[in-house]
Amino acid sequence: MPEPLRVESGELTADEILDALREGRRIIVRAEMLGGIHEVTLRHDGTTFYCDTPTTLHKHEDEAGMRTCVTKMGYAKDDTE
Repeated sequence: MPEPLRVESGELTADEILDALREGRRIIVRAEMLGGIHEVTLRHDGTTFYCDTPTTLHKHEDEAGMRTCVTKMGYAKDDTE
C-alpha cells in the first residue's frame, strides 16, 4: 500500500483529492475542528469513499458525494481560486 498523502486542509482541489483516492492512496488532512487541529483520513476501497473524522466515519457511495463532502467541510480548496 502506498504511503499516505499528508496535506493541510485546503491544500488540494477536490479533483486532486479524488484522483489520489482512485489511485489507492489514503489522504490524511490536518483540519481545524472542534476547537483544535485534528487529522481526518480520506480513503476509497474501490467501491465506497470514507471520511474518518475524530467523531464519526462518513461513507459516500460515489465521487459526487465525496466531492460535496470535501468541499463543504473545507478539506479541498475552492476550485475557483
